[in-house]
Order: sequence, then C-alpha cells, then structure tokens
Amino acid sequence: MKNKKLVLAARPNPAISTEIFRLEEKQLSSLSDGQLLIKNHYLSVDPAMRGWVTDMPNYIPPVEIGTVMRSFAVGEVVESKHSDYAVGDFVYGLFGWQEFAVSDGFDVERKVNPDDGPLSINLHVLGMTGATAWFGLTEIGDPKHGETVVVSTAAGAVGSMVGQIAKARGCRTVGITGSDEKAVRCLNEFGYDAVLNYKTATDLAGDLTKACPDGVDVYFDNVSGPITDAVMNQFNIGARMTVCGVIGISPEHVNGPRVSRTMLVKRAKMQGFLIFDHMHRLSEAVAGLLPLYKAGKLSFSEEIFEGLSSAPRGLESLLAGTNQGKVIVKL
Repeated sequence: MKNKKLVLAARPNPAISTEIFRLEEKQLSSLSDGQLLIKNHYLSVDPAMRGWVTDMPNYIPPVEIGTVMRSFAVGEVVESKHSDYAVGDFVYGLFGWQEFAVSDGFDVERKVNPDDGPLSINLHVLGMTGATAWFGLTEIGDPKHGETVVVSTAAGAVGSMVGQIAKARGCRTVGITGSDEKAVRCLNEFGYDAVLNYKTATDLAGDLTKACPDGVDVYFDNVSGPITDAVMNQFNIGARMTVCGVIGISPEHVNGPRVSRTMLVKRAKMQGFLIFDHMHRLSEAVAGLLPLYKAGKLSFSEEIFEGLSSAPRGLESLLAGTNQGKVIVKL
C-alpha cells in the first residue's frame, strides 16, 4: 500500500507559501507488534504552523526538512497490532499531513466517539482548538458572571469558542476582528455583545472604552501588538490576561510599550498558554465542551479544502486571514 504525504521542503523565505511543501508517495512498511495503521479522514490547519515550519527557537522543535508536516488529524484504525486499538476505532492525534499514519499509540490523543457529532468537530470543538479555548479561558482567565471578556481574533476557530464559553458563563463578551463580514458573524453566530473591526477603527482605544463601559476583566489575547496595548489600557483591578498567540508581531521586531506599570497599578495577571501543556487533560475539556455543543451553545463554521494537495493553500488562507471558519482538509 502506498502513502501520499506532504513534507516540508524548505523554510519560509520569508513568508510561508505553498512552495515550501512537497508531495511525496512512498510504500508503507508492514506493521510491527504494538503498532497501528490509521487512515486519516480530516487534517487540521492551525496558526501554530507558522512557528512549526521556522527554525527559530520555539516551544516545540521545528518540523525537520524532508519530514511530514506536523498536524493534528482524525482518522480510522484500518489495521492494528496494538492491544489498545481495534480495527474500526476512530482516533485523534498528531498524525501529520498524510493519507495514512503508522503509530505506536504515543501520538494518539484520544479515541473518538462518532456518535458525538461529525468527525471533523474533533479537530476544533472537541480537539486542540476547543481545549485551547476551554483551559485558556476557564483556568487562566477564570471569568465570573457579569464580568467583561475581550477576545482578539474573535471570529477565529479559538476566539469564537472563547467568546461562546464566556457567554455561557454569563459574561459580557467583546470581540476584536479584522473585517466587517467577520464582525457580523461574531454578533450573529457567536453571540458577542459588541465587536470592533480594528482595521477600520480610527480610534480603537476610544471604541474599546465605549464597548467596555465597565472596563476589562479578562482578555484572551491571540495576537499581541498594538491591539493588546489598547486592550490593556482598559484593564480593571485584578484583570486576567491569557497570552495564546502573537501573530500580530514579528518575531524579529518586537516593539511596544512596557506593560510593567499597567500590571502593577491594576494588580493584573498575564500568563502565557500552550495547549501542549494540557493535552493530557483533553478528556476534561471534552467533558466540559460536549454538553455545550449538544445544547446548541457552540456555533462554529468550517472551511473545507478537498484533497491532501490543498493543505498548503489552506494554510496560506488561514495566515492571510481570508478563511471563514476552522480550516480543515478533507481526504
């Protein structure tokens, strides 16, 4: 049996493009004892990939040149010599941008119950995306009923989940996004109380003051940069800030005011968050998210790219901000 896979062929120079990936086809080897063969059905495309393909210092080693592009995926066990997995089981884990994955079980995050919903939701609502929103908001942000929660990239896969979880906890939710179309979706689909388009705002600080008349208690930061500077000026005493993404700043040129005085005067808490520190607790997040999903309190949208070769285009769309929902590759 042959396996098609997308490997990283080169580092970004400087931008990520489809040219840095190469499609390869190789023969699959026979399974050894303790291994299983997974047929991927859906592949994930995530903002974190921007960091994974560079060779700059990061929280996880970069994808090596010539190896399969790192990616979460959901698939079906089609052959097994592993005692914990049977043919027909559905699993979620880091299986990469490829049609088939040979695993020893170490990269399997959890078994998937097909009755929970469409298989693809395990890549976002019930996967890394949902867990990022759940743990980053509930454990660091710790929102209380009646507090104001601000979310950057509010229409994104993570941001939209954060807003809805906060809303379910009785908070006022304010989203920041980059287009009028996404702002409408934030209001109509994700239930935000107010939404700001930072690209068209002439006075973002003033708009934030109007949208957050009682100040900001929790900020879920997916971007950093000038947007975050503006939000922090609205912090209440005891505000909590989850630092989940820094896509709004260049790794080579980190500028902006020092935050020490704001953190001191507001007695605020700012904490970095990496989902890989919490993936061993994925079942806890699923236990919290699944009832919300079943109750219809978690709206989402998916942008599906068809076929393995379309994955790089999906990543380009995501990083350019032109996607309309969670970017997924269907095989």
